[in-house]
Amino acid sequence: MRVTIIDYKAGNLTSVLKALRHLGAEIEVTDSDLGIVAAAERIVVPGVGHFAATRRLDATGLTPAIRGAIERGVPFLGICVGMQWLYAGSTEEPTQPGLRQFAETCTRFPDGQEKVPHVGWNSISIRPDSRILSGISNNSYVYFTHSYRAPVANATTAVTDYGEPFTAAIERGNITGVQFHPEKSGEAGLQILRNFLEWKPC
Repeated sequence: MRVTIIDYKAGNLTSVLKALRHLGAEIEVTDSDLGIVAAAERIVVPGVGHFAATRRLDATGLTPAIRGAIERGVPFLGICVGMQWLYAGSTEEPTQPGLRQFAETCTRFPDGQEKVPHVGWNSISIRPDSRILSGISNNSYVYFTHSYRAPVANATTAVTDYGEPFTAAIERGNITGVQFHPEKSGEAGLQILRNFLEWKPC
């Protein structure tokens, strides 16, 4: 299975690449090649850092190319900031829109409620019909590092509580995103990536 990883200079790209290769995926990485995106069989957008980095996706023309791939039914996985990019936007950089696959906006954890950023292992409460989390035990622990989070919504398939509940995973059709880092989450994370590789195009 060939996987296209989008490099917008803000991702935890190396560890994602290693994890997918460990599972037998053939990887191609692009930071601007629209032809590669047009031919993609699977797309992964990783991410660590500031939401403003997603401006590069607009500047290179990757945003409409990825949107077109999603519309064709290509399976898409966003990780951390890559998941937040699926939303309307983030208050971390209000002038930069997201991909708008989901209507909500990502916001910062309230100061004083819990330590920000949220870093380390935390459990996920999994909706039984989740495809991306199939085979993962409810309340399994996965690894987070983030200061902004998405609200719980209809498409949420896993919830984590850190002062208040937030979306740990979301999916609809051929789109999925996880706020945590599966590439750093041990066997549970590898199972999540394996599930993504086995998704059938919609």
